[in-house]
Amino acid sequence: MAETRWLDSEEMAAWTAFLEASHRVFHSVEQQLKTEAGLSHPQYEILVRLASAGAAGLRMTELAEALVTSKSGLTYQVDRLEARGLVVRAAVCGDTRGITAHITEAGDTALREAAPGHVDHVRAVLIDRLDRHQLAVLAQALGDVNARLRQRGA
Repeated sequence: MAETRWLDSEEMAAWTAFLEASHRVFHSVEQQLKTEAGLSHPQYEILVRLASAGAAGLRMTELAEALVTSKSGLTYQVDRLEARGLVVRAAVCGDTRGITAHITEAGDTALREAAPGHVDHVRAVLIDRLDRHQLAVLAQALGDVNARLRQRGA
């Protein structure tokens, strides 16, 4: 059995800073979206993905993968969006088990109204706190982590 490679002080500082910052950013973004747009952060992300997909929409399985969430978690959020008339689901032609989600006109309007405040808030809590070099390093580092995790199916 391999011996555990414990984190040294620099590694622990990076890990704890990442955890605290990510929790604080996500919490702040969640509160801003709830207060200003009446949307949860997952709901906002669903609308963004569906708007980008256009008229074809997205299969629910693809949407769950893109959002790194469970199918049941996605279904819960889409149920709530559908109840508000922001999203509709439809069966995939020729695939009895396939379901696609589509943004509605009301969903597109809600997204367009929410986006400016959301972007302003993301800038205030993260983007404008870093200089261009820090942004590049952060994007590269987290991009590398994401790529490795995607390869592992995580």
